[in-house]
Amino acid sequence: MQETFDVAIIGGGPAGSTAATILAQAGRRVVVIERETFPRFHIGESLLPYSMPTLERMGLRETMDRTFLQKHGAELVTACGSRHMRFHFRDSVQLAHTQAYQVERATFDKLLLDHARTTGAEVHEATTVEHVAFDAEGVTLEVKAASGPRELRARYVIDASGRNTVIGAQRQLKQRYPTLNKFSVFAHWEGVTREPGIDGSLTCMVRGTDRWFWMIPLGETRMSIGLVMDTADFKALQRSPEEALEQAIAAEPTIMARMAAAERVTPVRSTGDYSYRHSAFAGERWLLAGDAAGFIDPVFSTGVFLALASGEQAADAIDAALTRPAVRAKRFKQYERRLNRVMDLYLRFVQSWYSHQFIEVISSPAKPFDLPLAINAMLAGNVTANFSIWWRMQFFYLILFVQRFAPLCPRLNLIHPPATEPTPSSAVIETCAS
Repeated sequence: MQETFDVAIIGGGPAGSTAATILAQAGRRVVVIERETFPRFHIGESLLPYSMPTLERMGLRETMDRTFLQKHGAELVTACGSRHMRFHFRDSVQLAHTQAYQVERATFDKLLLDHARTTGAEVHEATTVEHVAFDAEGVTLEVKAASGPRELRARYVIDASGRNTVIGAQRQLKQRYPTLNKFSVFAHWEGVTREPGIDGSLTCMVRGTDRWFWMIPLGETRMSIGLVMDTADFKALQRSPEEALEQAIAAEPTIMARMAAAERVTPVRSTGDYSYRHSAFAGERWLLAGDAAGFIDPVFSTGVFLALASGEQAADAIDAALTRPAVRAKRFKQYERRLNRVMDLYLRFVQSWYSHQFIEVISSPAKPFDLPLAINAMLAGNVTANFSIWWRMQFFYLILFVQRFAPLCPRLNLIHPPATEPTPSSAVIETCAS
């Protein structure tokens, strides 16, 4: 017998679990189909403060406080060692939320999915969606589990199945960003040195000439460390992901200084070709959310932020359509427009990050018009239409453009001194500035 639901959600990650919880809280009959069994390893471990209202709405704030390390900002270090900046969320303009969390995704994702189940959503793990068929009345999903194939019926479907999106693949909607052809390698370590106090919670980004590293504390002892570089540069190394990561870390003094007692405790994993957006996020009976809608880049930790935000907004749009079918087209268009706007904001920010000018300007001792405060707001996830932030960001991009041709800020080459020749700190600055 065919089971019928108000909403079927493909994927039980942050976007799918968020949508499931909110719809279940609204009294909707929801089913989540997840192809894996949780907990499972996943990358994308740093949350942004503007996810806090979504977590509070789901009733997870106290659980998050008990379970995960609170995050208070980020720090940026140039590979040459001459510039070291800390961005605390509390030091920003127009910021209503000043802390977030650093999360081990295996624990975080299971917490979200279990919460959706507790709230009332029906969850099927180790179950794949083979095909989705649409008609005037709803959606039919062909699913397969160990017990065999079956069909589910729903009035609407949210595809939150990640980068290999089911509906996006069926409809061939994926469009890649050719300027962001990057490759990442990453793992977890125990025993990496952290700063005391709130500075020990910061996401650290170490920027070199042709690569950058992340260092994300996941608790008192565990650290996620990753390397991002152009895919072509990784291929030219002719190294395995493990060799490439170990050699890159060994060549980076800023990181090595914190790893005297460190031990790798997970396999080295890798991923590439991950920057894309789908040409449509909505149809008559479907919405795309989270990575199924698009993913820009791991820098600035926007992945989980967009997943939670899009999951919440997709749930609200479908709940409204279930209550009043006449508003469906309007609400789905609003959802698509808002998500595209936020992705556009972060795409421009990310593309700027990969220019030398970004580092030269953002790390400059001169801070005209409180530009770091606006950048800090973007790093926190404040993507509201706030004029105070907007005009400062436009001025920042103007400075970046001029910096390409005239050094408004000191030039940097981002190359660290040779490890075999210790250099006094005053000379390090000379080495870095050209």
